[in-house]
Amino acid sequence: MPAMIERIPFGSTGHDSSRVIFGAAALWRADADEAARALALLDDAGINHIDVASSYGDAELRVGEWMATERDRFFLATKTKERGYAKAREELNRSLERLRVDRIDLIQMHNLVGEDDWQTAFGDDGALRALREARDQGLVRFIGVTGHGTRVAAMHARSLEHFAFDSVLVPYNFSLMRDPVYADQFEALHALCRERGVAMQTIKSIARRRWTADAPEDRQTWYEPMTDRDDIARSVAWVLERDGVFLNSASDLGLLPAIVAAAAADRAAPDTSAMEAAEARLGVEPLFVRGYGAPAA
Repeated sequence: MPAMIERIPFGSTGHDSSRVIFGAAALWRADADEAARALALLDDAGINHIDVASSYGDAELRVGEWMATERDRFFLATKTKERGYAKAREELNRSLERLRVDRIDLIQMHNLVGEDDWQTAFGDDGALRALREARDQGLVRFIGVTGHGTRVAAMHARSLEHFAFDSVLVPYNFSLMRDPVYADQFEALHALCRERGVAMQTIKSIARRRWTADAPEDRQTWYEPMTDRDDIARSVAWVLERDGVFLNSASDLGLLPAIVAAAAADRAAPDTSAMEAAEARLGVEPLFVRGYGAPAA
């Protein structure tokens, strides 16, 4: 039997989630056979948490095909990019329909980083009001917030001061944490989440750099990922060494087996010198540069 991935409490939700969360953006353009193979891999590894979004192409539809028989096995999360009350509620209702469920475990405000978006979402007629109302009505159980870029950790800390979110999602990898400003803000957010029982999800664990001009047309991620299994294993081990965090898998189904294998392995986290040597060899570059916008994946 394949090694199973560790499960730990997902914040204060009462759910023990696998430390690898299936990033269902990988199902964006997947057909039924590809989705079935992904589901089998999740089953073998004991992954019991799916993270999708209304904006991920056909991903909600593919996940919805699983829910008739698999709903009780998964903690199910989706996201809305809408900032106003009416459109957020409309998008949530659409997600419920596409996912073929009566209730979502976690609804997240997607990539809430910009100041104007933040003000709108938290306003009297904003998306947060719609999500709180949906929670009160039993359509969702928990509410989270996600984001990209170098400002996201500080913005999430600000968001937590205004509302008791159940989870946050942030970029986290060795390269990004070499930015001292981001590292300080991440550490502060991590401490705040631990103090308040907020689940912390992380993304971009195996990012190498932004695509160059000769990027393949059939690429599955907006950034160039690591593809060598040893490089993936090293980066996954580095992320999972951080106490209490979750690693959301990449949006390329072809990389899922290597990520799963790395997370299930009993491997010590590499030290700083090993990470520096590996990243120099790979030509790793930061995905997010302060003052430069990030794709809203």
